[in-house]
Amino acid sequence: MNATSTINLAKISTMDSARAARLLAGVRHAALAGQQPPVLPRPVIEESWGRMLLDGVDPDRDFRSRLLSYEELEERRRASPLTDIMPVLRDALVSVADTAHHIMVVCDAEGRVLWREGNSTVLRKADSLGFELGADWAESIVGTNGIGTPLVVRRPVQVFSAEHFVETHHAWTCTGAPITDPRDGRLLGVVDISGPLNTMHPAMLALVDTVAKLAEARLRESHLTALDRLRSVAAPVLARLEGRAVAVDSHGWTAAVTGIPHTDRLALPKQLAAGHMWLPSLGTCAVEPLPCGWLLRVEEEPQPLAPTRVVLDVSGPRRWSVTVEGGGAGGWTHELSPRHAELLYLLSTHRKGRSASGLAEDMFGDPARTVTVRAEISRVRRYLGGLLAHRPYRFPEDVDVDVILPEHPANLLPHSTAPAVREARRVPEP
Repeated sequence: MNATSTINLAKISTMDSARAARLLAGVRHAALAGQQPPVLPRPVIEESWGRMLLDGVDPDRDFRSRLLSYEELEERRRASPLTDIMPVLRDALVSVADTAHHIMVVCDAEGRVLWREGNSTVLRKADSLGFELGADWAESIVGTNGIGTPLVVRRPVQVFSAEHFVETHHAWTCTGAPITDPRDGRLLGVVDISGPLNTMHPAMLALVDTVAKLAEARLRESHLTALDRLRSVAAPVLARLEGRAVAVDSHGWTAAVTGIPHTDRLALPKQLAAGHMWLPSLGTCAVEPLPCGWLLRVEEEPQPLAPTRVVLDVSGPRRWSVTVEGGGAGGWTHELSPRHAELLYLLSTHRKGRSASGLAEDMFGDPARTVTVRAEISRVRRYLGGLLAHRPYRFPEDVDVDVILPEHPANLLPHSTAPAVREARRVPEP
């Protein structure tokens, strides 16, 4: 290997674990010392190390945050949708983890350990590392790891030995995959398999990712069942109404409509209450509660002036939002998916507009992927309505757009692999 090659986990896994650990330790030491490493770390690891240096994480000693109390732990479990899919995760992973001398760990979106199960010997070793129930394993707290790093980059990650930023974790291998809520794309947490470094196998990454997707599919099934229940209640109500109306669940998913085309989902404010509300896709609506949802009745009157201010918040590592203010909108906020956070950030940097091929180049490095771009723009318009113009795609000139960025450019949308975003992470804001 030479310094122009990049570490490959499949190749590392064929080495003796001690030799592989020494190689990775040399890569880490060189990176921390600002020297040329014998081989390059994987991009996901290199970028994580860069965030750790910016966050001031100590590479030599671990930091242990306060554990959640028993009451706090139980409250988080009760409030988490992950509770409903724990049987899926247990059935698929616990026996595998126990046999492979691993443990299964499930954390919430903040990196707090809510469940741990698996090999009893490994559980005791995890206790000595502070890898306990209620512990905080966010990347900014304990460095690069198989829980905190997937939470940031929003994709499965395997971290082997000295790829962990903190030296005390080098005896471990960790593989984690994020779990998102199919109703709104909200990050729910991470399922992780961890164990001694000599038990690492590259196939574990595919296994954990598959199980995470299986858990998301179970959540999707439950959501469809709930929508069917709402539809059975709403359909007779809508049949008696004149004019335009729609029945939605609390996440904006449509159960039934009358007088308007069916749309899968509408953007709703975080706090919806009975009364009157302006929505970009419908205008002014009378809002009435239904069992497990809401009835939105479109009021047949002139719509208010278009909102005049958009605030795009991409300052966080895991959650991003767009807020619309002014012009009769009343003010509302919509949490963004990773893809929509990328898209709206890129549009905010091109106020004169960007063509579909230009956005495809920015997002994928391939100007031919215009079909994907147009599909995502269509989804964004479901909650931003006329706030996105086209030919080219842009925010209208009479709309003020404010962007809240992270303190350091390197922390901009760390999940993103879009070429234009990666370039923005390298170049400081003027």
